Amino acid sequence: MQFQLSDELVQKIELLIEQKDDKELLLHLEEIHPADIAEILTEIDLEEATYIVKLLDSETTSEALMELEEDVRERILDNLSSKEIAEELEEMDSDDAADIISELSEERQQKVISHIQDEEHAENIVELLRYDEDSAGGLMAKEMVKVNENWSVTGCMTEMRAQAENVTRVHSIYVVDDKNKLKGRLSLKDLLTAPSKANISDVYIPKVDYVNVHTPAEEVARVMQKYDLEAIPVVDEMNRLVGRITIDDIVDFIKDEAEKDYQMAAGISEDVEADDSIWKLTRARLPWLILALFGGFISVSVLGTFGAAMKNHAALFFFVPLIAAMAGNVGVQSSAIVLQGLANKSLKGSLFKRLLKEITLSLFNGVVLAIILAIGGTFLLGFDMIFGLTIGISLISVILIASLIGTFVPITLDRMGIDPAMATGPFITTSNDICGILIYFTIAKLMLGF
Repeated sequence: MQFQLSDELVQKIELLIEQKDDKELLLHLEEIHPADIAEILTEIDLEEATYIVKLLDSETTSEALMELEEDVRERILDNLSSKEIAEELEEMDSDDAADIISELSEERQQKVISHIQDEEHAENIVELLRYDEDSAGGLMAKEMVKVNENWSVTGCMTEMRAQAENVTRVHSIYVVDDKNKLKGRLSLKDLLTAPSKANISDVYIPKVDYVNVHTPAEEVARVMQKYDLEAIPVVDEMNRLVGRITIDDIVDFIKDEAEKDYQMAAGISEDVEADDSIWKLTRARLPWLILALFGGFISVSVLGTFGAAMKNHAALFFFVPLIAAMAGNVGVQSSAIVLQGLANKSLKGSLFKRLLKEITLSLFNGVVLAIILAIGGTFLLGFDMIFGLTIGISLISVILIASLIGTFVPITLDRMGIDPAMATGPFITTSNDICGILIYFTIAKLMLGF
């Protein structure tokens, strides 16, 4: 049965903590999955959450801490001593431990690492901290199962048992030479069916996909998605096997990147959560709102230059919201498709062909929408032919220009090394509003004369 967090459970846990009834509290928590314990920690106050972390065994709480939002986890870690944090890290894979310790100050990092009793584990964490967090080195874990090509099948089985004790899940078995250079991978089926006296070099598969420690995380995600990999080995500059990346790490990365892109597209300039401070939320939102405000000023100025239309063709102004909305919507649609193509590397071919395709699509959509608008306007609003034709041509023109802006801007930003997600949301909407209004009234002035 799926866990459901209820007010009654939270109140019961809070009461047990208040009464310091550790025995009963442990009975309530021992059957709950660490991910669900993390949900409980989020719902209770900081002191109560810290109490539970200190009460439960580190094997459980280490998993729960990894499931917490970063800001919640940071507050709990602030209430733990360096030794207590080290005990939590002892139970984590090296990549998770490195993620946790990277959130601490440099001074506290050194204190925590000094309390880690497993020297090899501490060395692995320190090594991972050297890599950029958005690179293969920053995503990889040091724990894995690897065998030497010169081992016998019998000896290999013994070594694998010893290594597997430190690995949470064995996705793949990697083969290396005497210099630890990656040679290939080993099929468990081939290992079990091979003669006991055979060497690993006789049965391993030399073909294996891998990435370098400096490979960008986006490229790692693309490779793993393309070849349906659950794990991928990571090598250094000398092709030595140094770690592996598992699918759960890539899923977390993709989720984080999607959230960042979504927020950027919505006009939020930094990664924020709903529970962040008002100051942090304001700092993230205000820059784009100021940009939109300046865009609004420009739109008003553009409208002011066509003040003469108010006297003779006041009805034109009733269609300004429609023109601006269509420009913004079309621009966001075009940029969203381009961003998707850039993200999954499916956007190929010349820029000219892409723009030509967008022009064709926009013309078709614009004509259909213009016809609908003309028919509706004639029968419902009593358009005369010239006025309806003006609105229709303006709508087609605005859709065409908006789609070109939505296509051209993100591609250009991407080629300049700038995150193309900046091209969506307020940026596209504001620029297309201004262009749309300018085009609309320019066409109206030419056709209606004012």
